[in-house]
Amino acid sequence: MAKEIKLAAGKRETSGTSAAKSLRKTGWMPAVVYGERGARSLRINRRDFDTMLKHHASENLIIDLDVEGEGVTKALLREVQHEAVMGGVLHADFVEISMTKKMRVTISLSLQGDPIGVSQGGGILEHLLRHVEVDCLPGDLVESIEVDVSGLSLGSTLMIRDLKVDSKFTVITSGDVAVATVVAPREEKVEEVAADAAAAATPEVIGKKKEEEGAEGAAPAKGGAPAKGGAPAKGGAPAKGGAPAKEKKA
Repeated sequence: MAKEIKLAAGKRETSGTSAAKSLRKTGWMPAVVYGERGARSLRINRRDFDTMLKHHASENLIIDLDVEGEGVTKALLREVQHEAVMGGVLHADFVEISMTKKMRVTISLSLQGDPIGVSQGGGILEHLLRHVEVDCLPGDLVESIEVDVSGLSLGSTLMIRDLKVDSKFTVITSGDVAVATVVAPREEKVEEVAADAAAAATPEVIGKKKEEEGAEGAAPAKGGAPAKGGAPAKGGAPAKGGAPAKEKKA
């Protein structure tokens, strides 16, 4: 059963961002309680609220909310808004409850045990779902639901439908949702760092452009074959389609 705490609250006459900032500077924090009488704006001692949260692992708390001029009201701490950077409390929402009527809440899942797929198979446990939505009576509310994962083997997955939950809880979250699984270690691709480093360290050699020999219209080397369409070398064979060399008279 969730712990119950008594918390004093005063009525808040002003609202808005600037009013909330001014309120926090005086050591108070804005809050709202929802119930049959509608939404009512409250102010709560910020230090008392912070101390209350530090003593509980969950924010699902049943509060005896002592409202100035109204007396004590049973309320569930529904939501707490925190600062984005420092994490300080900015605002709190409460909802009035009846101890005889079921309510819908979100409860955290706490994994228990060492899976055999981890201890014997060398796998890795992955926690996929951290909260479950249930219906229960306020008096049955707990800070977390323990989930035994010791039987998970390598490659197996625990689903919502596999949870062994007390009958006082009606699970609302779909049974097809995965809670935890044991997977094989991811193999990291080994890169050839040494080869890459050596290649990167080798300077690129830029050679002189090799001159093309025997290009069209170029003179042939001494004693070599003439270029296509050119005059034959002295005493050599005529070029293709050309006139024969004139014979020297004796």
